[in-house]
Amino acid sequence: MISVNREAMRLVRLMLQEHMRFQVKAERTQIGATLIDAGIEAHGGYAAGLIITEICMGGLGRAELTSMSIGDRILPAISVYTDQPAVSTLASQLAGWKIRMDGYEAIASGPARALALKPKSIYKSLNYHDESEEAIIILEATDPPPDTVIEYIADKCGVHPENLYVIIVPTATIPGYVQVSGRTAETGIHKLMTLGLDPRLIVNAWSIAPILPVHPDPVESIGRTNDAILYGGAAYYNVECGDEFLLEEITSRAVSSSSRVYGRRFSDIYREAQMDFYRIDPELFAPAQVTINDLKTGRTFTAGKINYKILLDALDS
Repeated sequence: MISVNREAMRLVRLMLQEHMRFQVKAERTQIGATLIDAGIEAHGGYAAGLIITEICMGGLGRAELTSMSIGDRILPAISVYTDQPAVSTLASQLAGWKIRMDGYEAIASGPARALALKPKSIYKSLNYHDESEEAIIILEATDPPPDTVIEYIADKCGVHPENLYVIIVPTATIPGYVQVSGRTAETGIHKLMTLGLDPRLIVNAWSIAPILPVHPDPVESIGRTNDAILYGGAAYYNVECGDEFLLEEITSRAVSSSSRVYGRRFSDIYREAQMDFYRIDPELFAPAQVTINDLKTGRTFTAGKINYKILLDALDS
């Protein structure tokens, strides 16, 4: 099987070699792991956000900086595509590992998940596992992890700490905003899977989402990064299915507007849920618009639309 960790290591090595271009800082911990700071003390930027997005996808996706018009405003945006959609998104990019120990909390994503099998249900459904002596994990956090957490991650991945690469990306940074908007295709694929579509039937995936202006407040940043996907993200999938009834039904429910809490800024929803994602209606976590093209029948199904009003509200808040 293709290894998401080995593929992504090419990008990690590039980022380390050209750390000044990517405006990141790297250091070795006392137990030998490599920490890459992409926004705590390091400045970061669009280039860092793009390469981190590709690393999150196990080196099996490409991310490009483009633009989107939101009303009369033109904003930067990220366009992502992959020809290995199930593995690159669900087996690697998905933020499916919540780390909480010794007072440290972080949301983890990236290729290391495919070694630790977090969560196991994903890898069972994909019939995929990775084998690699090196592991790469991306932590959405504001502080570097202590050695106990690094040892825990390395142990779960079955690698020596010196072969573990930890990229830390705070949300309220340009790289943080970029890599979250770069999860639009992944968000849609996860939603399609929960609705009953076998993700292995998805042949190609593409998405675009705006990169909203960075806000220094952590809760507001969580709000804006989610607004970018839920109200501004569009995803397109080529599938080999042949079941028109299934695709029509699934597509209609695969967008954020299918949620009962749709239509409010995510920061308000998040605060109401007491900053607990698990208290939020899971139907909300989907792109604003989804298009599915069935390569077996030639039929195309589209649901949802970009919600410019909510995005403009976010810009003016």
